[in-house]
Order: sequence, then C-alpha cells, then structure tokens
Amino acid sequence: MAKFRFAQWLWDGLFALEEFLFEWDEGNATKSQEKHRITCSEAEEVFTCRRFVPLGEQVQPRAPEARFAVLGEAAGGRLLFLAFTLRHRTIRVISARAMNEKERKLYAALRQE
Repeated sequence: MAKFRFAQWLWDGLFALEEFLFEWDEGNATKSQEKHRITCSEAEEVFTCRRFVPLGEQVQPRAPEARFAVLGEAAGGRLLFLAFTLRHRTIRVISARAMNEKERKLYAALRQE
C-alpha cells in the first residue's frame, strides 16, 4: 500500500487554482471505469466541486514521477481516493477508486476541521 507525506504547497496550490485542467491517457481513462466503476467525470468532479482533502506526496513506493493523492467526494456523493501527477498545472489521474473504511473516517475527520 502506498504511503503519502503531507505537503502544504499541494494543499495551497490545489485550492488556489481557479480552473482545473485534466489529462487522460487511454489506459487511465478506462482502467478506473473497468476496475472500480469510476468514470473520468466522477474523478474530475472531486476537484471541480472542490470537495477534496489532499493527502500529500507519495513517498513509498517511489515512483519515477512525483505522485500525489486526495480523498474527495464526487457530485453524486461517492467518496473517492484519487492518485495523480501534476504536469504544468494539469492533473493526470493515475487511479480512482472508492475510499476504504479507514480513508472514509479520515476524510470525515479532516472535513470537520
């Protein structure tokens, strides 16, 4: 399981963006849909509806490109975990799945703060 380190700059940077731009490659666009029944639009809604809490930067396992994660809620209410990269202010979602129980509790606690 991946481990993340909180990054204040990520928190500040995501909330400062006026508009979110997304990049989907063919594999990632279909992987989350096929494997977890999460559409690209649901994943994007987590950001565009601004209902997310950044977990931070992935520190383990190491990846060739910096990876980040958020916990968030799509417009329809689904609670999602998203792993992504940032490329020149563009979000490239790597993986989107439903939050597990531990993540749901963490998300609820952080949203109350």
